Amino acid sequence: MNAMVKRRVHVAAAAIISADGDHVLIARRPSNVDHGGLWEFPGGKLAPYETGLGGLKRELHEELGVEIQRAQPLIRIHHEYPDKHILLDVWQVHDFSGEPFGREGQAVRWVPMKDLANYPFPAANLPILRAVALPTEYLITAEEEEESRFLQRLERALVEDRARLVQLRAKQLDEAAYLSRAEDALALCRKHGARLLLNAEPSLLERVDADGIHLTSERLMRLERRPIAEGKWLAASTHDRQQLLQAGKLGCDFATLSPLRTTPSHPEVPPMGWHDFQQLVERAAMPVFALGGMTRFDANHARAVGAQGIASIRDFWKSP
Repeated sequence: MNAMVKRRVHVAAAAIISADGDHVLIARRPSNVDHGGLWEFPGGKLAPYETGLGGLKRELHEELGVEIQRAQPLIRIHHEYPDKHILLDVWQVHDFSGEPFGREGQAVRWVPMKDLANYPFPAANLPILRAVALPTEYLITAEEEEESRFLQRLERALVEDRARLVQLRAKQLDEAAYLSRAEDALALCRKHGARLLLNAEPSLLERVDADGIHLTSERLMRLERRPIAEGKWLAASTHDRQQLLQAGKLGCDFATLSPLRTTPSHPEVPPMGWHDFQQLVERAAMPVFALGGMTRFDANHARAVGAQGIASIRDFWKSP
C-alpha cells in the first residue's frame, strides 16, 4: 500500500512591525480551527494563482483592514504535520495604511518583541519568533591584538553602525585573555543595547553571562545535544546541507552559511553563490545569515533569497 500523500498547503504570513520597531502584531486563531486558541502571525492560505506577497496583501485586507505599502521577505518555513506539509512564506511588513483590527472577529494585539515568548504559538511559527527577534546584520569581530583598539572599534560599530548582534571571535587569545575581552565587550554591548555571543566553548557561559554561544562548524558536528540553556541564543557556522541539518537537530536559533563569495581569508574555498545559498536556506528551518564577502549593499539581495540578513567582519570592523 502506498504511503499517504500529504496535502501541501502554502500560507503567507506577516510580521507587522510597529513604527517604533519594538512591537509586532499577532492574532489569535478561532477556537473552531486547527490549533484554535493559539496565537499566530496574521495571514492565510494562498489561492493557486497567487504569489506570496499578492496573497498576503489580500489576506491582510480581509482579516485586518490594512493595505501593505512596503514589505520584505523574512523567512520561509517548511513544516510537517501528520496530515499535511505546510510552507509558511513569511514577510516583514514595515509600512502599511489603516488601523488593524479583527475584521473576522478574531483578537489582535500589539505585543512587545521581548514578550513574544509568553504567547503560545503553533510549532510551525517558532522559527518566525526567532527571525522577528533578530536584526538583519551580524557583526563578527576581527582578530585584534591590542585591547584598547579592539574596544574603540567595537564601540564605533555599536554607536555609528548601530550593531545589535555581535559575535566575539578572537582565536589568537588564550582563555584568560578571551574571558577578559568578553567581559569588556559585554559591558559595551549592554551599554548600547546589543546582544553578545561568544565564539568559544559553551562552558564559558558559566563564567561570562553573555547572550549566547556561536559554535564553530567543528564544535557543531561534535555535539549530540544542545549545549546551553534554551534561554540563551545558540548559533552555528555552517557551510553545507549536513551542517545546517545538524544545527537544526541541536536546536540552534540561527546560523551563518558561507562562503557566498571568495574571501581574502579563505581564497582556496570555492564560493557557493546565491543560487546554491537559496537552495540550502529554503530547508534550513531557522534564520540564516549570509557570510563571505558580504557588505551592506548585499542586504536586500540576501533577504530576497531567504536570508535573515548579512554577517560580516570587514564591512563593520573599521577604524574609529
